[in-house]
Amino acid sequence: MATALIERFHSVQNRIHQACLDAKRSPESVRLLAVSKTKPIEDILILAEQGQICFGENYVQESLLKVAKSPELEWHFIGPIQSNKTKPIAEHFDWVHSVDRLKIAQRLSSQRPENLAPLNILLEVNISEEPSKAGFTPQEVLDIAQQIADLPNLTLRGLMAIPQRAEDFESQRAPFALMRGLLHSLQKQNPNAPLDTLSMGMSADLEAAIMEGATMVRIGTDIFGARNTP
Repeated sequence: MATALIERFHSVQNRIHQACLDAKRSPESVRLLAVSKTKPIEDILILAEQGQICFGENYVQESLLKVAKSPELEWHFIGPIQSNKTKPIAEHFDWVHSVDRLKIAQRLSSQRPENLAPLNILLEVNISEEPSKAGFTPQEVLDIAQQIADLPNLTLRGLMAIPQRAEDFESQRAPFALMRGLLHSLQKQNPNAPLDTLSMGMSADLEAAIMEGATMVRIGTDIFGARNTP
C-alpha cells in the first residue's frame, strides 16, 4: 500500500516537472497540493516523509483531527464553506481556497486568532459561469477584491477555479487562460497586495493549467487513489 502510494506521488511530481518544461517554466514555480480528503492520517504522514508539505481538505470535522496530529504541515481548506464552519477553519488552517462570498471573508478575518499569521485566502471564481457552481463571476472578483484585501488578519493571495470539464487539451486551456488574465487584472488593480497564486488544475487537466500559469495544482485521485466515502 505504502509503496503504491509513493509511486503514484512521484509519478504526479514527474508530470508536474514535465508540464513545467513544456511550458518553459521553472518546476519550482508550481506547488503540489495533495488533496487528502477522506484519506487517513497514515497516508499523509507517508507523503510527508517523502517531502510533501501541503495538504488539502474539504470536510471540517474530518480535517481537524488530521491537523491536530500534524500541525507542522501546511493545511489548505478547499471545500465549500458554510457560515457556521468559518471559526474552526480560521483557527486551524494556513490557506483557504474557496472564499466565494464577502461575508465568508469577513467571518474568517474576525475569527482568525491574533497570535497566528494572517490567513492566506484565494477567491473562488466560477470561470465557466456554471449555474450549479459556487464562486464569484470574473466581474464580481474585480469589484470586491479590494474590500477583501483590506480585511485584517487575512492576506489575499490570488484566485482558485474548477472549470467545466473538457476532454481535449485546447478546450482545457481556455478557462485557465481566462483565469491568468483575471489575476493579471487583479494585480494591476491592487498593486500592493501579494497576488501571486493561481490554484487551478487537477488530476485530469494539470498540464493545461500549468501551461496557462497555475502556481498550485490540487491533486487527489492520482496520488491517493479513489476517494473514500467521508
